[in-house]
Amino acid sequence: MNNNKALGILYIVMAGFFFSLMTFFVRISGDLPTMQKAFFRNAVAALVSILMLARSPEGFHIKKASWPWLFVRAACGTLGLICNFYAVDHIHLADANILNKLSPFFAIMASYFVLKEKANKVEWITVFVAFTGALFVIKPSFQMEALYGFIGVMGGLGAGLAYTFVRKLDNMGERGPVIVMFFSLFSTLVTAPFLIFDFHPMTGKQLLFLLLAGISATGGQLSITAAYTKAPAKEISIFDYSQIIFAALLGFYFLGQVPDVYSIIGYVIILSVSVYRWRYNK
Repeated sequence: MNNNKALGILYIVMAGFFFSLMTFFVRISGDLPTMQKAFFRNAVAALVSILMLARSPEGFHIKKASWPWLFVRAACGTLGLICNFYAVDHIHLADANILNKLSPFFAIMASYFVLKEKANKVEWITVFVAFTGALFVIKPSFQMEALYGFIGVMGGLGAGLAYTFVRKLDNMGERGPVIVMFFSLFSTLVTAPFLIFDFHPMTGKQLLFLLLAGISATGGQLSITAAYTKAPAKEISIFDYSQIIFAALLGFYFLGQVPDVYSIIGYVIILSVSVYRWRYNK
């Protein structure tokens, strides 16, 4: 294994750790509105990305052709983030994280329409199998837990669409920090009115946890960006699923969460088909 690939794997595992920490801090911040939690997560990321761009040679320059796609990417990402945070507050951390990791399979579907990339029979089969695994995690019923699970799937849908438009913007030559800044600012502005009109007073500990969620999210974003500059996605993307392991450990040790047998079956199915897809792409 060459040094770049080893660094790529290290960075993507770090990203998994940071993103699992983000969901953990969101959960333990307590009974606060989802929009209030999303605001603080995005405000921190927006501040960091603005500082990064201010120090870059090109500054805040945005390509004219990128504007409409930046808005679409930001809208999809915001939808995914809000749904993911809502799911994190209502179901097990590991369940919410695995449902969010359906995003690559949604990206296969979205790429067909957005990027005109035709998936082959094997890739469509992996999509079907992954969604079958998701049903074990969701456990469809008339109980509220099933609704929360479906909202978690919507988080994966939003993320998958967002990643597709990130690729489109990258193909157009737009810079990564610009995409991150635009998304963070957009999400902050979208959630700000909810913060103003439905603000719930926070203790110092709750505010600290939300700021830590924002810092963790920023660390995850920077780590995953660094990972894909070191090695191709097809070689290291599978290690992104380390997030599920970290989330399960955090949920077990600090929240006493133990996934039921159906969720575990769902994890095995989704992880197995992800590994198969990774090996197939290689």
